Amino acid sequence: MTEDYAAIEPTRAEVDALPGATLLEFGSPFCGHCMRAQALLAEALQAHAPLRHLKIADARGRRLGRSFTVKLWPTLIFLRDGVEVARVVRPQDAAAIAEGLARVTSL
Repeated sequence: MTEDYAAIEPTRAEVDALPGATLLEFGSPFCGHCMRAQALLAEALQAHAPLRHLKIADARGRRLGRSFTVKLWPTLIFLRDGVEVARVVRPQDAAAIAEGLARVTSL
């Protein structure tokens, strides 16, 4: 699990070109919902250690979040070869995250 938000936001083209399974986590280090979701993410990701996890600090004017129509934090987008296969917004339990992980890793 990635602990820190990326210092530099990747471009949409870079994200679309990522091979295999990827979890994009959009949020903010100051967001209470995002902080509460970290334990849920850690629990769900234990079974998916080799999964690529990108934490993206989202804010007004950030293009990547807008390209994925992110409205609330945290938003978790599960990608397979750059294509969205599942999305979880403000997860309430690890099961919701695990379901998204299962969908992206079972393809």
